[in-house]
Amino acid sequence: MKRNASAESRIGARNKSKSMSLNSHEFYFNRELSLIEFQKRVLSEAENPKQPLLERLKFCAILSSNLDEFFMIRVAGLKSQVSNEVVELSYDGMTPKDQLAEIRKQLIPLYKKQEIIVKNHIIPELEKNGIIIEHYRNLNEDEKESIKEHFKSEILPLLTPLSLGPANPFPRLINRSLNIAFVLKDDNDDGDENHVAFIQLPNVLPRFIPLSNNGTSRFVLIEHVIISLAEIIFPGLNIEAANTFRVTRDADFEIAEDEADDLLSEIAEQIRQRNWGKAAVRLEVTAKMPEYLVTLLMNALELEPNDVYIHDRPLNLGDFMTLMKVEKRYLKDIPFSSRRITEFLSDSQNLFDYLKKNDVLVHHPFDSFTHSTLKLISDSACDPDVLAIKITLYRAGSNSGVVEALKKAAENGKYVTAFVELKARFDEEKNIIWARELEQAGAHVVYGVPGLKTHCKIALIVRRESGKLNTYVHLSTGNYNQITARLYTDIGYFTSNDKFGQDATYLFNYLTAYSYHKDWNHIIVAPNNLRTRIIELIEREIESHTPENPGMIFAKMNSLAHREVIPALYRASQKGVKIKLLIRGICCLKPDIPGVSDNIEVRSVIGRFLEHSRIFYFKNAGNEEFYLSSADWMSRNLHRRVEIMFPVLDEGLRKQLWKILNIYWEDNQNSWRLDNSGEYFKLTPEDDDEPISAQEYFLEEIQNYLLF
Repeated sequence: MKRNASAESRIGARNKSKSMSLNSHEFYFNRELSLIEFQKRVLSEAENPKQPLLERLKFCAILSSNLDEFFMIRVAGLKSQVSNEVVELSYDGMTPKDQLAEIRKQLIPLYKKQEIIVKNHIIPELEKNGIIIEHYRNLNEDEKESIKEHFKSEILPLLTPLSLGPANPFPRLINRSLNIAFVLKDDNDDGDENHVAFIQLPNVLPRFIPLSNNGTSRFVLIEHVIISLAEIIFPGLNIEAANTFRVTRDADFEIAEDEADDLLSEIAEQIRQRNWGKAAVRLEVTAKMPEYLVTLLMNALELEPNDVYIHDRPLNLGDFMTLMKVEKRYLKDIPFSSRRITEFLSDSQNLFDYLKKNDVLVHHPFDSFTHSTLKLISDSACDPDVLAIKITLYRAGSNSGVVEALKKAAENGKYVTAFVELKARFDEEKNIIWARELEQAGAHVVYGVPGLKTHCKIALIVRRESGKLNTYVHLSTGNYNQITARLYTDIGYFTSNDKFGQDATYLFNYLTAYSYHKDWNHIIVAPNNLRTRIIELIEREIESHTPENPGMIFAKMNSLAHREVIPALYRASQKGVKIKLLIRGICCLKPDIPGVSDNIEVRSVIGRFLEHSRIFYFKNAGNEEFYLSSADWMSRNLHRRVEIMFPVLDEGLRKQLWKILNIYWEDNQNSWRLDNSGEYFKLTPEDDDEPISAQEYFLEEIQNYLLF
């Protein structure tokens, strides 16, 4: 009887859901809270005893850095909506004020958990393994004297104490800088009035000051040194209290591009404003800070009590990544060597000959970026038959080998066009620097499509061969960045297919001259037609689905949050199409809703490498199609960015993609399953299942390759 009642209940739920709009708030998760769920999974890696100790510390630092960005962009945006009395409901029907309240409710226990992991587990374990963070007061007299001399010569000249008073208003504190607030008492003053002064720690000073050691790595934190030796900074005054604090500011900015005479100068000014002039959105203080001092800071920064976060651990945990440099290999992930692709090991002439006949797929970081993508660009820079190189650069990073190769190409007389996205958030300053370097080398640099971010990753090489021009194209899910290519998983695709070459040519014309090409061969472009094409592919799966030949969609991406794509997936689920989603971060789709999404399963893999590749599979009644893309299924990607999605046509390469998708789906070590409450549950092997970690599987695969 219970089983029948349950079945009737599910049928009733199905009928009810079919009569309701698939855009109803109850069918969606909140975007911001979904992102916090991702941060919880990141912190779980820090809690995992199977992780090497310094890697656990790294995940704690990553969480702090991620939440910094979350406050600077997402929370700042919500606070701006509240102050401007904008009532725009979220996917799940919450007002901005409601979201801010719920965000705090979710973050307080997350911060507390991070605090416990750092203080009670990681720091004590580090001490057991010879990595010790001492307090100044615990040093012996010789060490104290040595640190004191170091302080006087190397630290004190760089410090600028700022007192608070009638002639000295509250100082302008740099975004995310570590600061110390001092409460001072002058015995010569009449009455009991205290004075307040601030010191902002210059970012040129190291957070960790090394101590002499006897086989251990010992450090003292710079803020402890400054506080302990404060009588040198404030002679004749009593130090009543000294506490660290940190201010997070709104870091988002919009450029009126049609009004900016010089886009580089305007963005440089906005970066300066981000650090100094934007409104505060969060105040972090240490647990021992007196309440009256917290109130003073809060009022001066025009913040509310709910904007204050109290931590009983060191602030600015991102600085603790420095400890990863300590030479204790057994406390870190085992180093690995990326696979060098055989086709790229020959000289440049043979490489182009190979690409004329074969497409190539690379899976970073397991396949070497340096010996594939960078080698292609570097060889092209020196190849006398290469006439032109065109490339989009979103985040190339510091000391970029790709940028150096492009500079060399320009100096060698190649026609180099670099499309540089100056609005790549938090990389604007780096992008300005190497954009100017490219221009000085003779490259033609284009700075952006007005109103859009250029997020696609594509390079076009034009080569004269036997009296005619041939094209070689590289497309990728990730940036032309050799550092993140070791930290993120991404797919790169190389082809000499003429139709891809034609599409790439038209795409660069679109980027540089704002032309509107329509007849694309293979490449699908946002914001032109990518959104409609994704929905068409989902609808086609619905139409071709039959009980005898059921439809299937298998997609891997970073985030899913689009108000048209999600209902399309719901419709496919209602028809019976099986949908498997590997989504690392934000997911606004609710799986397992009876009659709506009970054919959809969502998983998230969190591991050593950041999952960044975007792979899409559509069964298409047996005529399978595989796509790679620079875009997630989010509004910003499909409406406000230049993105591309492209098919992989070679059967052998499609088998590689199918293998990648399925290995990730089989992961039962680093995979989490999303339920319809919004929580994620860690997958574990069943009784007879072999433990599988997708990332470890691919690492072992390349090690076996290197052995043979």
